[in-house]
Amino acid sequence: MNCVNSRPNKGLSLHTEASQLSDGEIHVIVGPMFAGKTSTLLRRIRDESVNGRRVAIIKSDKDTRYGIESIVTHDGEKFPCWPLSDLSSFKQKIGLDVYDKLEVIGIDEAQFFGDLYDFCSKVADYDGKTVIVAGLDGDYLRRKFGSVLDIIPIADSVTKLTAHCELCGKRALFTLRKTEEKKTELIAGGDVYMPISAACCPRSPAIFIFGCRINVLNVLNASEDFGELRDIVLYIRGFFQRLDLQQLWLMQ
Repeated sequence: MNCVNSRPNKGLSLHTEASQLSDGEIHVIVGPMFAGKTSTLLRRIRDESVNGRRVAIIKSDKDTRYGIESIVTHDGEKFPCWPLSDLSSFKQKIGLDVYDKLEVIGIDEAQFFGDLYDFCSKVADYDGKTVIVAGLDGDYLRRKFGSVLDIIPIADSVTKLTAHCELCGKRALFTLRKTEEKKTELIAGGDVYMPISAACCPRSPAIFIFGCRINVLNVLNASEDFGELRDIVLYIRGFFQRLDLQQLWLMQ
């Protein structure tokens, strides 16, 4: 991604190209799944609307989990949006007159937009609008996901949210997949993904196994419902199959 036209530091007094740029802003919200990214985005957008600013939200048309023309949080909170395959089509879709009057644009599930950097830099720097971006910063293997991290250098603020680890209950920074599907883009909810802490992350298999065993014991001691236990066992099996570490399960 070409980063030559990076946004200037607002604290500097520049009399070149920077003096022609509008005073827009870019704010980024990242974190694992179930960390409240969409809820945080909605809260900021609604605050801007209450303050009298004209707002709009864009989401990827790939995400059809809770509807097409609304973004919906895991708690069921809704807000109308523009579902798009790419951000460059937004101005045409919404209409030039409406676009010119907009002051704040929210982008949900930003990891699915390949033109995220170009759109944000243009909208903020040349159109003078505030852009609030929410998305995953990493995939289920803790690798870079999409273009969200590319806009960090040009962002005015970055908010890193966390969830609660489903194995140990501690702060979760990562997302793990509970199925054996290996493609990066797999849109789903809690049936496929879960937030996980650094201590329970597969980067340390022995610690991960220990955490799973503790969780299994807690389930056995606290409940007669074996649905959760089954999910844990299925996830552990998938974990070993993906990483070819089945022998570690025999460690005592």
